[in-house]
Amino acid sequence: MIPQETVDQILDAARIEEVVGDFVTLKRRGANFVACCPFHNEKTPSFYVSPSKGLYKCFGCGKGGTALGFVMEQEHCSYVEALRYLARRYHIEVKEEEESAEAIAARQKSESLLLVSEFAQKFFAEQLLKGEGRSVGYAYFKSRGLEDETISRFGLGWAPSGRTALIDAATAAGYKLEYLIDAGLAVRREDGSCVDKFRERVMFPIHSVSGRVVAFSGRTLHADNPAKYVNSPETEIYIKSRNLLGIWFAKSEISREDRCILVEGNVDMVMMHQCGIRNVVASCGTSLTSEQVRLIRKFTNNVTIMYDGDSAGIHAAMRGIGLVLREGLDVHIVLLPDGEDPDSFSRKHTRDEVREYIETRSRDFISFKSDLLMKDAGNDPLKKAHLINDIADTIADVQDPVKRSVYVEDVARRFNLDSALLFQRIASDRKKAKEEALKEREREERRARAGLPAAGGPGERQAEGPLSPPEGTPSGPAPLPPAENPILEPAEKELLTTLLKYGADQLEFETDSEFYSGDEEDKPYVADFIRSALDADQASLANTALRKTYDAYMALFEEGYSTGEILRRLCDSSDRTVARVTAELCFDRHQLTVKHFEESLTTRDSWLVTYVPKILLVYTEKRIVSRLEELKTLMAQPSRDSDLSAILKEYSTLSEVLIKVRRKSGRVKSKE
Repeated sequence: MIPQETVDQILDAARIEEVVGDFVTLKRRGANFVACCPFHNEKTPSFYVSPSKGLYKCFGCGKGGTALGFVMEQEHCSYVEALRYLARRYHIEVKEEEESAEAIAARQKSESLLLVSEFAQKFFAEQLLKGEGRSVGYAYFKSRGLEDETISRFGLGWAPSGRTALIDAATAAGYKLEYLIDAGLAVRREDGSCVDKFRERVMFPIHSVSGRVVAFSGRTLHADNPAKYVNSPETEIYIKSRNLLGIWFAKSEISREDRCILVEGNVDMVMMHQCGIRNVVASCGTSLTSEQVRLIRKFTNNVTIMYDGDSAGIHAAMRGIGLVLREGLDVHIVLLPDGEDPDSFSRKHTRDEVREYIETRSRDFISFKSDLLMKDAGNDPLKKAHLINDIADTIADVQDPVKRSVYVEDVARRFNLDSALLFQRIASDRKKAKEEALKEREREERRARAGLPAAGGPGERQAEGPLSPPEGTPSGPAPLPPAENPILEPAEKELLTTLLKYGADQLEFETDSEFYSGDEEDKPYVADFIRSALDADQASLANTALRKTYDAYMALFEEGYSTGEILRRLCDSSDRTVARVTAELCFDRHQLTVKHFEESLTTRDSWLVTYVPKILLVYTEKRIVSRLEELKTLMAQPSRDSDLSAILKEYSTLSEVLIKVRRKSGRVKSKE
């Protein structure tokens, strides 16, 4: 654990223009710097860096934050890893505080497994270039069109035929046999002896997001061997469902291109990279999992599934569509000509030709399913009905309601249907899904109360050695969780945005204002005014991410920090939810000029005395509306424990209060 004093020293030393300048060519423009954004493709610079504020902001994609946040975004690393990066950058010694004996043992074991895995990768790579490896393994890679640079870049290798070749080399180098077994590199037999797990196979190392070797995928070259691929078992450092082959090499390009291309095979991924298409990953020889999709979501919201054009590839693409949509990502499908796979196709075409093929043949899931399934349906009305229902069920997986509506209208036009029928089925699907999710949560809660492990079993969290973030800390700027209360979310965001920008400003109410304290010297700060109003109503923000940021702001405000210092500390917070909320709200993403960027944190106008009470009034109104919606639900589905008369009474009282609040805000005209 890095002491707070060292963290403060690192953050104080980091200069935003120097850190960003390590990755981007900055050009001075007045007091600021400008460049083309490193996070999305653009020709006209919209990425600004302000040394005086210590912040960066892209007015194209909306990303912004401090030097620490930039490193996390650019390098896709954790909070602690970014701190260590900056410490090395500014030659600051990091002396970590003492850990418990258990934590030290766990960390040391994870690091030992990582070290022995990295030794194995080097061993396999060396074996590829001599003797048996060169005549068999290297020859195979060359026959598949792999260049020496590609073989070296991906660390490909050869597991020799000797039963204990790796064990002998590793133990001779000082690695313990138990670590070879725990890392899945050796297997203990019934008679107590140990042998190498991988023998006579070409080897593909599997890297974690941070670039550590965590596992292997080995391919046999014997045609009569039914086990074509053998992969490492799950270990303390490797959870199969949470890894993607090639993610370490592809993550920056995925982020830059804002798209991930997903292929099936190991060689498919490697050959696509060699071709020059480098935003490509493979699913490690498993069916696509929700955890793998969430890993992709760290870098982009757009997935293109590029599978073989045969029957197996088509069915694999069909399975992946719903999975990607349920995780909130957009999905397109590219099917290659029958008999082709990404490997063979990329060898026959140039990078530009492959890119053009992907761009022109990429199809959304509706057109893909429609064309594919209509071949089977023909003129059979029942089969056509099943097709339409299948597509509607897939649309139900789309998380964004606007996108769902657009897809429904598209299907309705394609099949000359009443869109209301589709909406009805989709609503039913989503209701069933929510009920099932609720049942699953209840089952997990019962298991937890009974002291049983979660359904996922032990080893849910993938260890990545000492550079892993603390438990619960996401690696990089993960998306914010969905709002628990969508009715209150807009008003709470407005309230929190005002607090972040103007919390340390004083409100100069006129003497005839209902908020005038009677003392010219007693001018309330915006933060105090908002807090007093919420405390008086015994209210707190309903949405967790916003409430956490509100509480973090108030804690720093109480310590007397200025607005700029509060924002810097929030953006640099180890709680990356707080950092993400602050970065999103302290800049208006619709402000497109550097003037706004310069003034966004320093504007102090008299309009605050009108604006702040107004947003509090709107928030009060939304809280009443939210409670009324809850009461409507209770009235529609009364439980045995609910008192219907009390519910009706509260509903009537709140309805009257709502009218008064709206009259006060001017949203409803007062009676003459």
